[in-house]
Amino acid sequence: MKTIKNPKIVLVGSVFSTKRVFEGLLRHKMNLVGVLGLAPEVSKKVSGYVNMQEIVKDFGLPYKSFININDPETIAFIRGLKPDLLFVIGLSQIVKDSLLSVPSIGCVGFHPTLLPYGRGRAPIAWLILQNSPGAATFFLMDRGVDSGPILVQEPFFISSKDYVLDVVKKIEIAIDRALDRWLPMLKNGILNLSHQNEKLATYYGVRKPKDGNINWEWPAEKIYDLIRATSYPYPGAYTYVKEYKLIIWKSKVEKDPKYLGVPGRILAVDDGKYLVQTGKGALWLEDVEIYPQDKKLEELLKVGVKLGIDCSDEIRRIKKKVRKLEQILLSLLDEEDRKRERKGEL
Repeated sequence: MKTIKNPKIVLVGSVFSTKRVFEGLLRHKMNLVGVLGLAPEVSKKVSGYVNMQEIVKDFGLPYKSFININDPETIAFIRGLKPDLLFVIGLSQIVKDSLLSVPSIGCVGFHPTLLPYGRGRAPIAWLILQNSPGAATFFLMDRGVDSGPILVQEPFFISSKDYVLDVVKKIEIAIDRALDRWLPMLKNGILNLSHQNEKLATYYGVRKPKDGNINWEWPAEKIYDLIRATSYPYPGAYTYVKEYKLIIWKSKVEKDPKYLGVPGRILAVDDGKYLVQTGKGALWLEDVEIYPQDKKLEELLKVGVKLGIDCSDEIRRIKKKVRKLEQILLSLLDEEDRKRERKGEL
């Protein structure tokens, strides 16, 4: 493979790992010739979004925002920078062949797992849920999913107490260590590629906000893991109390529960913390947020209140409302018929 000393680099991305790589490239005085970031108007669904334009504005670097990295206009901008390497860091969009072929050496991707283990989507959430070790892994992108040859890999470990932001901090430290080992070699034109073992490859599937819905029949430890894996800046684990959505950002497993109740029932309240029965054990909800915010938490979250939605109860409640609406509609139609009859229209 072609190697170049002090290669021209273009950076693409708009999350915490993009910012950290940008800082690493500057720290090692790499030949960074341009930056592209996701446009703010399409950033609402990007957890942990970073506006890279604000980050790079004081460095005099060419910058372009984009909506789709594969748009011809965006590709033309990148091509005009004549990069040797395109760093695509923290971008969920698939890079198509038309862009992969632009840099003279190739495209560098990033993934926070011990590749070939854990390829695919939502790696931070899955690492927490599986209590698996991670790694800051930089690799040369190919047409597969996180399957290209590895350039550098710096492992880190996740504890059973880590939330998303704790893992983010560990990833950032691992990125720094990986770049400090690798970038001096890259500057001298050394790539040191290590091909992944396809027989060991595993894949993570996509996760969506609705996957944070809590099943109170689960054991307390499983719910606790879900809360950690979906906490800020992710949308959060959630449940319902009446017609309100309750987002839970932080919790703690009760090691010695002195209460026993129905799963989902609030057993005790203590200074803004709520002890809830689960399918096995109990869980303290320590940081919660409610939507809509037109009532105080203490008005809704009381001892004896049950969290979650009972489908049979909801169906019965909806049917009752439908019957009432039918009666109102029939009454209105009867009144209309009587009016028409008085006017001689019937």
